[in-house]
Amino acid sequence: MTILVADDSEKNRELLRTVLSHLGHAVTEATNGRQAVELAAELAPELMIFDLQMPELDGFGAMREVRAMDRFRETPVLALTAYAMEGDREKALAAGFTSYLTKPLRLADLRAELARWTVQA
Repeated sequence: MTILVADDSEKNRELLRTVLSHLGHAVTEATNGRQAVELAAELAPELMIFDLQMPELDGFGAMREVRAMDRFRETPVLALTAYAMEGDREKALAAGFTSYLTKPLRLADLRAELARWTVQA
């Protein structure tokens, strides 16, 4: 499965790249929301993970632009954030994210989400 990871933190991208690659997924990385939208349009990933706070275009904006493309209406887009406050999960899900993960990212949570959204893989 091809997964697009968008996060402005090199350490976070490296962690996700390492784990996802180890699990057999092809990983493409974006350093901001604008680049994430461009890479999604170009590469058509089967799952996306967007940090909510990124430069140029935040995760909410990137998700809205990706969802506006017909081919991504049903593609899983997972929100990822270090700033988890009460109500943030609900806000992300209401905005169109498929799921919500918090940092520091727990491997068990990531695996559970991958299993949930890659049943067809």
